[in-house]
Amino acid sequence: MVRPADVDYLRDYNDASVVAVARRAGVFDRAMIASATGLTPQAVSKVVARLVAAGLVEPDGVRRHGVGKPASVYRLVPDSRYAIGAHVARGTLRMVLSDLTGRVLQTVARPLPPDFTPGRLLDELSAGVGALAGECRAGRLVGVGIGMVGPLDHAQGVVRDAHRLRHWHDVPLREMAAERLGLPVLLDKDVAAGVVGEAWLGGVDVRDAALIMVESGIGAGLWLGGGVYRGAHTNAGEFGHMVVQVDGPECVCGRRGCLEILHDRALAAGEAGTAARVLAVGVVNLLQTLDVDHVVLAGADLLPHAATYLDVVRTAVRTEVPRADWLAVEVTTSRLGTDVIAAGAAMEMLNERYGLPREPRPGERVPGPGAARPGGRPPSRA
Repeated sequence: MVRPADVDYLRDYNDASVVAVARRAGVFDRAMIASATGLTPQAVSKVVARLVAAGLVEPDGVRRHGVGKPASVYRLVPDSRYAIGAHVARGTLRMVLSDLTGRVLQTVARPLPPDFTPGRLLDELSAGVGALAGECRAGRLVGVGIGMVGPLDHAQGVVRDAHRLRHWHDVPLREMAAERLGLPVLLDKDVAAGVVGEAWLGGVDVRDAALIMVESGIGAGLWLGGGVYRGAHTNAGEFGHMVVQVDGPECVCGRRGCLEILHDRALAAGEAGTAARVLAVGVVNLLQTLDVDHVVLAGADLLPHAATYLDVVRTAVRTEVPRADWLAVEVTTSRLGTDVIAAGAAMEMLNERYGLPREPRPGERVPGPGAARPGGRPPSRA
């Protein structure tokens, strides 16, 4: 027997599966959906009808496949839903409004005072949401995604002692922001949100990648096996705190000789080439450990020197990775520029509602035996 809650899960899963296909394809018919999702024709018809009624997709004429009755064609409606993404850095709050495809429609940036408090951040978030939400058609704002400096616990929505911020010890930011904004809120590490944004742009071909973020610190967002990797405690990506000089200067994390402190000191001294070389050492170490085939360089501190960083990192990858002819790696800068974290956070929020259902957070209901985990196929029940 399938419980009502499981039926809801399956319906949401099927709806999300079709939206995901529509987002990639642009224009689709029922046969394409059935082939991509494994749903029966009857289930596809029910899902498409629900999505049309909700305004998420709309008819777009007919398409003829050889002899026989032409097939009805549909397309995604980008402005049917919106999300707001926020990038909380140590001195700025950058926010974007995104449509259902992840396209950035509007951006606002607000300064944050040194060592800002949770209350001050909530004030600025509220003001930013107010400025951006006016662009949405009524009732179509899905929620707010927040990408923030870590360490933080994505599963619990709690910021855990963010580096260089005194007032952020075990702060339940997701819960506080949802209460303040009156909207669903997703909280993630900044680099995790950023790599999601880059992966969205890359589409289904992006399987393994790393986003290296250089902005008031250094972190790495990891996209492994076609999904964001957060680690056992959802705090993966503290790339800047790998030790590269055992007797080096003390870092903000308490260790000595971290990549971040060596890089930041070189950059502050105006030695962008040296800073890039330090970063390149870390990138090669990461490639030796994880064997990704795409590295994206991003961040407000890096982008003004993008040509230097690209040249130095590409040279290191070409000359220091054994068998670079076989272990080929593409190194690029972010296609989303300074919006990469905020845009990625908005895309995560859209994925929370209109992507394949995520793994339940600790304490949440686990889907029953009739339902599938994300990445699997549930029964073809509409």
